[in-house]
Order: sequence, then structure tokens, then C-alpha cells
Amino acid sequence: MHAARLHEYTDDMSEALTIEDVDRPTPTASDGVVVDIAGAGWCQTDNHVVEGMWEEYVPQDLPMTLGHENAGHVAEVGEEVTVVEEGDPVICHPVMTCGTCRPCRLGEDMYCENVAFPGLTHDGGFAESLLTNERAVIPLPEGTDPTDIAPHADAGITAYHAVKKAVAELNPGDTAVVVGVGGLGHIGLQCLDAMSAATVVALDPKEAARDLASDLGAHHTVDPSSEDVAAVVNDLTDDRGAKQVVDFVGADETTALGPDVLASGGDHHVVGYGGHVHEPAQTLVDGEFAYRGTLVGRYTELQELVALVDRGDVELRTTRYDLEDINTVAEKLEHGDIEGRAVLTP
Repeated sequence: MHAARLHEYTDDMSEALTIEDVDRPTPTASDGVVVDIAGAGWCQTDNHVVEGMWEEYVPQDLPMTLGHENAGHVAEVGEEVTVVEEGDPVICHPVMTCGTCRPCRLGEDMYCENVAFPGLTHDGGFAESLLTNERAVIPLPEGTDPTDIAPHADAGITAYHAVKKAVAELNPGDTAVVVGVGGLGHIGLQCLDAMSAATVVALDPKEAARDLASDLGAHHTVDPSSEDVAAVVNDLTDDRGAKQVVDFVGADETTALGPDVLASGGDHHVVGYGGHVHEPAQTLVDGEFAYRGTLVGRYTELQELVALVDRGDVELRTTRYDLEDINTVAEKLEHGDIEGRAVLTP
């Protein structure tokens, strides 16, 4: 089968991956599931993997097939699999978990002590077929297109996971700030609109992104390149500040917004990454606010997101590309030239 393989880390996205013929996977354990890929989303994390940013955080043996936003149809199952059967449309939670360690018992899939992460630690879904396990596959509702829903496997669940934490702290009348209305942010904004009664303020320097934010439910939009964000938020909140910030960019400039726009006791959720947090400890103490990281999400949260999609509350803006165009996609995303999410089809 064809697969897009990373042989060495590079900053040159034009030659990031090589399309090769590799053996088709088969179930190697009784809970194994082989999925024929209908769609696999390209994510900013894939650019970071290509650049070698993840090498010091997870074990990576190259060459490796990338792709961690995967959906398709079940092609083969291990002898003990009961959740799905051949032919079922599924979306794949990004990680394969053991189910028996303490984090798994607590439902914290991303903390599994024996985790395997296709596309980061093992061969992923930029291929015709993917090997995963029963604990990772979620059956899709009838009529759901697995190609278009694929990016929810990481981008969607990550946005949902952050928003769900924020919503737990939001009451009607509170204000939430969404930073960045791109591939992640446009999902998170819809989740926020569907799950809370807060006033939503969306920040993005691109006019098209701000227009999209308005279409998707934002009550106010701000251009951070030409407006004083703190002044606008304070004006909108009668100087109380926002209760929650959900930052889908994670650059130095955006993480710095927290102390300026948050109300006392608020949270700045860091979803995008690549920048740094540079704040004096006293700033956090005086405002009693917190920076909170976001690492994908739980299996159950992907189920909940699929329910929102099925109900029509969350939609994805996607563009499809052939697997052979994968390096073009990598370059486009590197330069910010993709609106919504890119989906590779084998």
C-alpha cells in the first residue's frame, strides 16, 4: 500500500515526506483493528513532527508514517474485538491505550502509561490503511462521511477538550475570548457557542477569519493587529475582564494577553503551541489566574464531539487533497494558506 513516510527531520516542507510502497498492516493482537483510511487530516503538529520538535518528548524511530487525524472503514479486526466489525465507518481517537493502568482506569486516555500514538510514535494514517486498537475506534452515526470528519480526531477533540474545561467556569453573562479562528479555533468557537451562554469575543488579524467567527456565533470580533485588545475587552465587560481565554495560537504575543484581559480567578487555556509564557509569578498570584495546557482529549470527549457534529452544532471547513500532494499541504499550512482543515485522501 502507499504511505507517506518521514525519513529525516527537516525545515523544508517541500520535501518533508516520501510516498512509498509498504506492507499493509494486519491485527497483531486480539484487540487490533485495521482501518482503511477514507480521510486523514494534516495538522500543525505534523509540521512540528517533521521539524523534529517532538523528538525529545516521545520516542520516534524513523522512517515513520505520519498522520494522527484518521477516519475510515474497518477492514479487519482481532479475534476479541466486539465494538466494531468489518465495514463499519469509524473515527479513531489519536492514541492507543492499554485500559489497565491507573490513568486509563480514571478515564485519562492521554496519560496512559503504555500509550502508543500513531503518527507520532508509531505508523499513522497518511496511508491506505492504519493499525489501531479497539479502545481507539468510535463508530460513526449513519450518514456521517468519515473523510470530512477526520480532523475531529485531533483538532476537534483538542478544541472540545479545552472548551469543555472553560465552559465549566462560565456562567451566563460571563465573557470568553477565543484567540485565533483558524483550523482549531473555528471548531472551538462553535463548541463554545453550543455549550455555554457566555458572550464570545473572537480575535484574529485576518478579516476573513473574523467574518467566519461572526458566522459561527461570535458576538464580537477584534483585530489584534490594529486594536487594543485589553481596552476592547474591558469596555465590553465594564472593566471586569473576561472569565476565560481559549488560545488556539499559543504564540508569545497571545499568551501575554492573559494578565491584561482576564478577570480575577480566570483561566488562559493554551491550545496552540510554539511560543512561551513570560509572566512574573506575582502576576499570577495577584490575579489568581492560571495558564492551563491542553493535550488532545478523552475518548469519551470524542464521542461527545461526534454527537455535536451529528446534531449539526459543529461543522468543519475542510479541503481535500490527494495523498501525493502531501508536501504541498505541508507547505501551505506552514505559510498559513489553508482555511479550516486539510484532509488527505489515499
